[in-house]
Amino acid sequence: MNYEFGLYVFMLAAFIGFELIRRVSPLLHTPLMSLTNAIASISVVGAILVSGEEHASTLSRVLGFIAVVAATTNLVSGFLITDRMLKMFRKREPNTK
Repeated sequence: MNYEFGLYVFMLAAFIGFELIRRVSPLLHTPLMSLTNAIASISVVGAILVSGEEHASTLSRVLGFIAVVAATTNLVSGFLITDRMLKMFRKREPNTK
């Protein structure tokens, strides 16, 4: 029964997330990316907890390591993209020589 409940929550979260992101105005994509960066950081912490478990199997440790690397890559690249997008909206300094 535990797996059924987890699958139900996953399907519901996937559907709600898809519908939510699909209806976002293009003007809100930068704040939305910042929010997904925060979610990725939560994934990093969760993956560290799973892979660092005292009685974790080798498979759990390997999958946890892969999850840490993938979530960290997502987190760093998301912040870089957000920073680049925000730089597009800054006013440029006039060239004074």
